[in-house]
Amino acid sequence: MSEYKMSEWKISLFRPAVLVGCLLSSLSVSAWAASVTDLAGRTVEIPAKIERIIVGEGRMLPSLAIMDRELPAQRVVGMLGDFEQLDPGSYAQYRQVYPKLDQIERLGRSSQSFSVEEAIALQPQLAIFSLRGHGPDVKDTATLQRLSKAGVTVVYVDFTKDPLKNTEASIRVLGQVLGKQKAAEQYLEFYRSEMAKVSAGLAKVKRKTPMFLESRVGLGNSCCETLTHGMLGTFVSAAGGANIADPLVPGAYGTVSLEFLLQSQPEVYIGTGIGNPITARDRNSPRIALGAGIDRATAQASLRHALTRPGFAQLKAVQTGRAYAISHHFNYSAANVVAVQVLAKWLYPAEFAQLNPQATLQTFFQRFQPVPLAGTYWIEVGQ
Repeated sequence: MSEYKMSEWKISLFRPAVLVGCLLSSLSVSAWAASVTDLAGRTVEIPAKIERIIVGEGRMLPSLAIMDRELPAQRVVGMLGDFEQLDPGSYAQYRQVYPKLDQIERLGRSSQSFSVEEAIALQPQLAIFSLRGHGPDVKDTATLQRLSKAGVTVVYVDFTKDPLKNTEASIRVLGQVLGKQKAAEQYLEFYRSEMAKVSAGLAKVKRKTPMFLESRVGLGNSCCETLTHGMLGTFVSAAGGANIADPLVPGAYGTVSLEFLLQSQPEVYIGTGIGNPITARDRNSPRIALGAGIDRATAQASLRHALTRPGFAQLKAVQTGRAYAISHHFNYSAANVVAVQVLAKWLYPAEFAQLNPQATLQTFFQRFQPVPLAGTYWIEVGQ
């Protein structure tokens, strides 16, 4: 019995009309396969047949490919153009596997430019959006209403707003709507196992390491944007650290001054990298280059260049070699457990001496991605 058929046996909520239809004829096909509760808390009825999908952000493709490697080539008909724009290294890898990736209709480059008319014209059965991100989010009720009126089922997932809380639920929702529950459970088993390694190591930690997380290094000229109680900022607390900006930034993100940083002197500095193979061509780029297509020497040189900004040489974390950088794209990825492992190892090198995030990332690519691991996703400044 196919996985999809298995899901039909597990249906708990059928529309009455559909149930009557099924009773009248065993050969009839249900209009709705099942209902799921998405990450916005909405109960959504899933079409029995999903052959055409639009995704709110192109960078969702790696997370969707965990469940269905053929999905980018066979079922995605429209998406935002953020993948090639913001993560060109990974996009180039995907284009090698899916040569027709460029031909998928682009529905805009941001939530402001997302075209509902073009989305509806593609006649999708399903739209997958994020609670928060670069595409239509849960606050965009006008887009939701127009798509729903056109008969397009919309589900929300979340790997960005509260990623560590919502990744498992998002994978389950995607497994259900894509008819790939078995693949979803296989990934969740891996994810939980790797996250448990961090929890076990933290049981030995007696003191939280004070650190500072600088977000999107090089995006602007000012210092210093940070993430605290949401998004990638939650990776710090999950890794047992204490961002010195937490008391000053009550929301998900904010900015602190360089003077505050120098007065507080965090033991560890971590920047998030938004550079890529294109920005890395400019050796004076202020962005830290990480991710697919970036070698270790290039990543380290870009981090060291970022730390030449005024004042950073005075940070003890830099002077003692405890300055690091990690790819910002983990904030949009179901592979966020890898980033949590990396941070834990940096914050508590003795307690996590045996933890191997590189092996975890290698396993993620080997088991759950259509492309190989080919890049540097985090880096240390070194001595």
